[in-house]
Amino acid sequence: MTPRNARRCFVSVAFPCFYAAQIVQGKSCSKGTGMSDVIGKITSEQALLIVERLCRKGGDIRDAIIAEAMSLLSEFSLDGTADEVFDALDLIDIQDCWDQAGNHRDGYTSPEEAAVDIIEEELQPFFDQVERYHDLGMIEEEATYCKGVLLGIYRFEQESGAEIKNLAEDLPAEYAGTLLDDWRKRNPDKAAVAAMEAFVRERCPKWEGWAGE
Repeated sequence: MTPRNARRCFVSVAFPCFYAAQIVQGKSCSKGTGMSDVIGKITSEQALLIVERLCRKGGDIRDAIIAEAMSLLSEFSLDGTADEVFDALDLIDIQDCWDQAGNHRDGYTSPEEAAVDIIEEELQPFFDQVERYHDLGMIEEEATYCKGVLLGIYRFEQESGAEIKNLAEDLPAEYAGTLLDDWRKRNPDKAAVAAMEAFVRERCPKWEGWAGE
């Protein structure tokens, strides 16, 4: 996993580490010197396992973990999300396209095809996260996050000087259209759709023509 993709994990392992720290410190620090250092020594995988075991215990501990998780998932901003999307695309190294292009065992890959694959790889975690919000029943967060992703793609199309744009000029709008179409299918509510289209008109004005189709 690249650094760019790592920061976009849906539920960061940092959350289990933090929550496990609260549980362990609350119950174990009084049992002897050094117990409070345990959290700093366990791995991310071990911290996640601790939280999973605590959830299986049920009761107040499980409820507290779920409440904290839902709170964590709500801690994002529309413009912050747009910045993340813009940076993920703007920081693509054109050399990656040249490295992936050429003759391979499965055939020839053009630079343009390599650009498609790389841009898709960068955007997919954001698209997946929009869908996860829907699966969790967090409909407002889904819409807000979707708007942030759309805005980030729009800014990349309009503002970025990244060389990869020369190989994929129409891709940003195509991916944004796919994201918007998929969101509409999951959220047919007329008021929600109208609000999304109003957002596109206001923040992504050059896409106004197709956003309402």
